[in-house]
Amino acid sequence: MTVLDIRRIGDPVLRTPAREVTDFDRELRTLVSDLEATMLDAPGVGLAAPQIGVGLRVFTYYVDGVLGHVVNPLLTLDGEPEETDEGCLSIPDLVALPKRAPRAVARGFDQHGEPIRIEGTALLAQCFQHETDHLDGVLFIDRLDTVERRRALKVIRSAEWAGEVVVKESPHDSRAGGGSR
Repeated sequence: MTVLDIRRIGDPVLRTPAREVTDFDRELRTLVSDLEATMLDAPGVGLAAPQIGVGLRVFTYYVDGVLGHVVNPLLTLDGEPEETDEGCLSIPDLVALPKRAPRAVARGFDQHGEPIRIEGTALLAQCFQHETDHLDGVLFIDRLDTVERRRALKVIRSAEWAGEVVVKESPHDSRAGGGSR
């Protein structure tokens, strides 16, 4: 279990769609463990593999005291999208109002390749949508209306860390091919 650096907006890995996991092996279990450790250390409610430089379809979550992960998620959304406060570990200090469905069902696999199905409402549904977006190369600021997006981009440009693209090798890069080099 290793706490890794979280990639920030501007790193190309965050805009690259992740590949499906095909090997449910020890390396995948280590990746899940590292994602969990990094997310909890941040602290955050979700973290997707691209956020640590790994181009695989895996995310972890920690909502309402429940720690979990989904490999190769497929989402089914339900309900009229609602604006809700949202932030992202890859865009520090920004909170904005994207629209998200109030209910989501995530189908996929656990780290051992066993099928899973998890229903989420409120924050868990929002987390599933946010993290699956990361796996598709989409950031939550892409979901904002024009006015809110302009405000968000202004905050990002004026942030202390703006322009600092942290690109480091992840211990998972060689297998996943997900690091930006």
